[in-house]
Amino acid sequence: MDVRELTGRQVLVAGGRVSGLAMVRALVRLGARVVATDSNPAMLDQLTALGAEAHLDLQEPPAGTELVCTVPGFRPDAPLLRAAAAAGLPVWGDVELAWWCDQAEVFGPRKQWLVVTGTNGKTTTTTMLDAILTADGLASTACGNIGRAVLDVLLAEPALTHLAVELSSFQLHWAPSVRPAAGAVLNIAEDHLDWHGGMAAYTAAKAQVLTGDVAVVGVDDPAAAALGEQPRAGRTVGFTLGEPTADQLGVVGDALVDRAFGDGPEAHTVLAHTADVTPAGPPGLLDALAAAALARSAGVAPESVAAGLRAVQQGAHRAVLVATHDGVDYVDDSKATNPHAALASVTAHPRVVWVAGGLLKGASVDALVQAVADRLVGAVLLGRDRAVIADALRRHAPQIPVVEVGKGHDGPMSEVLSADAAMSAVVGEAARLAQPGDVVLLAPAAASMDMFTDYGHRGDAFAAAAQALATGATAPGTER
Repeated sequence: MDVRELTGRQVLVAGGRVSGLAMVRALVRLGARVVATDSNPAMLDQLTALGAEAHLDLQEPPAGTELVCTVPGFRPDAPLLRAAAAAGLPVWGDVELAWWCDQAEVFGPRKQWLVVTGTNGKTTTTTMLDAILTADGLASTACGNIGRAVLDVLLAEPALTHLAVELSSFQLHWAPSVRPAAGAVLNIAEDHLDWHGGMAAYTAAKAQVLTGDVAVVGVDDPAAAALGEQPRAGRTVGFTLGEPTADQLGVVGDALVDRAFGDGPEAHTVLAHTADVTPAGPPGLLDALAAAALARSAGVAPESVAAGLRAVQQGAHRAVLVATHDGVDYVDDSKATNPHAALASVTAHPRVVWVAGGLLKGASVDALVQAVADRLVGAVLLGRDRAVIADALRRHAPQIPVVEVGKGHDGPMSEVLSADAAMSAVVGEAARLAQPGDVVLLAPAAASMDMFTDYGHRGDAFAAAAQALATGATAPGTER
């Protein structure tokens, strides 16, 4: 379906929030007759204000619908989308709609899409990529899963030439047509298996970004490296923490070097130094190499890579030191929402009291616990799937003291009344287990929505509780 032919045709937008509202805005600009639905009554007024005919929780497309546009969180087996498929209607995500709008140049000249996906590191890499592009003088912005919807960017900033696009597996599932100028798969580990139905489907969604002109893969990650061995793009480029071979970026001494986009396969073009990279350590270096590879594929100069990396500031809730008390550091890495991310977080410290738990989304934690057992001096668990992590700790690290915090917690609070109060109890228990020199680390290995609004709320609650402990104040939400 050509988006220029949507004028006067009925399109159903399934879901509101950021991506749903963006789709309504774009479709109204295209002249479509927009019907929208959401399960939250409060969202209906916003949809109506944008020009949609809004309905509460439709279970099937209304008569006359010719296209369904869904927010990424809807699974394919959602009743409304099953009904759309049964009726033979095309179903697009917001990124699919954005792609076709951009290809048709309905909101300005066509952009160069540089896309980042992977289980972990997407936001950091996309932020680095945008900073590098900007340092090179290119009209760029970061969008997609990182903040603003791609559609909103296309509508608001038609003069942009480059998009640094972070895409989740959900977004990629609903965007089968996207063929970026260059796309990177950073790594692949268990995540969102409950949504995709298994590892194969999750991996296939991620691999969608490797179908453009240049495919960038993390060769130190076995699953990502395997995707690079299956030709999908015009050219495949790897990145590694080791010394790079031809068609790779890597590290030589303290330098990030390029053997893919330089003056020849034997040339080592120095792009930056390890001291230029924030966050420091292996995960940050890998993210920087991936961002550099995407930027270099777009013709960015070597000196712009260093300038861009130096301009990047560490994001909130990504291994941030939030308090120190009695010789113990309290570190907020609430963004570690799956076991793969938690592994990188825990292994950055020699002695850890681990704060974990939430929604595991079908992922296993056994390999994670086995890998970090020798670093753990204690674990404090919260959230719906805390018992799964506790069971793994009992099997693989029986020597580690484990405390579960939940309703009826028998620690410093006899009853947990709120998410903030639960986190205050968690921090109190962690402080009891920690000794001077230890790190109390919030690296949950799980999503947050069972107890908190999002990972930011969870991190803020942890920081507030840790800071209250350090100052002797009362943490927010714990007043009795």
